[in-house]
Amino acid sequence: MSTYRAVNVSAPARLAGPPDPRLAHLLRGLTLTGLAMVLLLPAAREHTQGLGWLPLWLVGMPLTAWWSLYRFRLPLGAGRQARSAAPSRRRRRGSQARRRKSSRSGLRTAA
Repeated sequence: MSTYRAVNVSAPARLAGPPDPRLAHLLRGLTLTGLAMVLLLPAAREHTQGLGWLPLWLVGMPLTAWWSLYRFRLPLGAGRQARSAAPSRRRRRGSQARRRKSSRSGLRTAA
């Protein structure tokens, strides 16, 4: 029997205070600047040897940091829609199925 239990990760996020406004302002500015660069400069949409795909570093990473600053809170309603759309799967109780022993007498080859 499994001892796996779901952990509520967002519980500490509710207890913590709001994020530092200076850091939030900096990350918002970096995200918007990177987005403007990717939209306006064709060179910012390329792949470089040293950094890889530039839109990841100019938009994706600052956006992820900004999102993590707010402790990975999802937009309201996104979790409810995803849960209702996915069919509920029940876990089977009992042991795992075992492989049958196969008789290899019919598969002998002439030597």
